[in-house]
Amino acid sequence: MTKRVVWGALFGALAMLATGCGDECVDQFDCRDKGNPPEGQVWSCNADNKCELRTLTPPPEEDAGTETDAGTTVDAGTDAGTTVDAGTDAGTEVDAGTADAGSMTVAKGGACAASVDCMAGLRCEAATCQSLHIALTGSDGGTRAIVTAFDVPGMTSLSADGVASAYPRFGPGGTQVAFVQGDVTGAAGELAVRAVPLAAATPTVLTTGNGTRIRYTEWEPGNVIAWVRGSSGISTIPGTGGTATQATATGTFPDFGPNGVDYAYSVSGTGIQVSTGGAAPAPLAGTPTSAEQPHYNRVTSQLLFLANPDGKTVNFGADATSVLKLYSLPVTGGGTPTLLADATSDAVTGGTVESYIANPNWAPDGSWVAYVRAYYQLVGTAATLCGNVGATLCGTTPGNVLFLQRVNTTTGAAEGAAVSFENEATLPSFSPDGQYLAYVKGGQLLVQRIDPASGAKVGTVITHPKDTYTVLTSEGDDHRPRWQPR
Repeated sequence: MTKRVVWGALFGALAMLATGCGDECVDQFDCRDKGNPPEGQVWSCNADNKCELRTLTPPPEEDAGTETDAGTTVDAGTDAGTTVDAGTDAGTEVDAGTADAGSMTVAKGGACAASVDCMAGLRCEAATCQSLHIALTGSDGGTRAIVTAFDVPGMTSLSADGVASAYPRFGPGGTQVAFVQGDVTGAAGELAVRAVPLAAATPTVLTTGNGTRIRYTEWEPGNVIAWVRGSSGISTIPGTGGTATQATATGTFPDFGPNGVDYAYSVSGTGIQVSTGGAAPAPLAGTPTSAEQPHYNRVTSQLLFLANPDGKTVNFGADATSVLKLYSLPVTGGGTPTLLADATSDAVTGGTVESYIANPNWAPDGSWVAYVRAYYQLVGTAATLCGNVGATLCGTTPGNVLFLQRVNTTTGAAEGAAVSFENEATLPSFSPDGQYLAYVKGGQLLVQRIDPASGAKVGTVITHPKDTYTVLTSEGDDHRPRWQPR
């Protein structure tokens, strides 16, 4: 099994950590044996994976002064004729720590000339401040590319009823969203786009897989949409359509620089490759040959990536998995990588409890990085993720923990200790104003406001219940929530 397949399989296991064994349900379909619910209610699977009664229209929730509009519920079951309405909200507060310049004083529903006028979590759309949206992949029995206002629970499928879809990505400016539809796991998938805000319109198909699977897609801030052909090799196409172009013959995990032209990607056994200003890709000096998953931020010259310079692997069953660490490195000129988060190993009676790093992501201004530390027990050569049956050496150690690490924006080095943010969470994603962190836990999307100075949580978490869609995590960064640009 290749490392990429192992990685996907491992994140399928990580997703299970949030539910554990002996669960009553993993989605609403598991609750059908509870009988008919009372009028106005429905059986659903809660965050503890127990069946519970939930009202059909969720009551409004409050988060750090942000009141959701209960009268603006998006129908997650269909996208025909559905326009996503951001609602109105006068409760959002200004945070002087934002990375955006501008007043940021206009509340939700207020008049604006540009997004920098709007408070945190909002963008200027049709001359009013409205909620940013998040795009992600979920399942309602089939795979669906979905979008939701970050602060109003209620998800909308981007594909028509009965049509599979996945990997939604916003375009620059946030007025379009691309996704794969049809054969999302095979060689007959289509790359399609829809306008944002959503309207009753058929998606525009840009291209097909031409005999290879379309995956590891990226767009914003790129001038073109990029994707990986099957397991290696990157192609691109303009968001307006045209002819698909083969950008590279090998490689995966493409990521665009803030100018929309530069891009980086990783090649198995070679490391990070970078294309600057349209030039041919070249190895980034100093990156280990094991380096993978490069990420730009929008401000600094630092590139984020994972690597296994020691060549250490562990066996989860028959699959060998790399023990990855997290690094930063200047994207211009390269140099010596700076270690941001190391793998760990602690001796316990009968073996060791160890960890590796997964799913890193920058804050837009490069001042923070979020990542997941996955813990496992190692007995001889056999590894078992903590939280799973048989992981008795782990004690109360969670299977995975989401951390935030402050980073010096000049040197790319860690500043202070990492902040333990949430247990059993994965796939962190910062909002474009740096004020919110979206992540997945127990198959649900959660959005938490953060203090940009300390990384601490601010207010109450916004929970998007999995009463229609269970958020997928099995394909790692390909399933990371993506925020609509401001």
